[in-house]
Amino acid sequence: MNASIRKFLKEEDGVTALEYGLLAAVIAGILIAVGNKEIKGFFETLFKNLSDLATKASGSAPATGGGG
Repeated sequence: MNASIRKFLKEEDGVTALEYGLLAAVIAGILIAVGNKEIKGFFETLFKNLSDLATKASGSAPATGGGG
């Protein structure tokens, strides 16, 4: 039993992935907190441009302003 607990504590598989995931979450949180307005504007412009591009490709009339 003690040997299996020691082995478990020595294992480092997945620890690196967990650290990278935690680091990514912290960076994302900082970006959202600091640049919320800029990020919102970026994604609004991005999705509008993608919508316009899809509309042009399908030959339909362009969509007008969203509800948000």
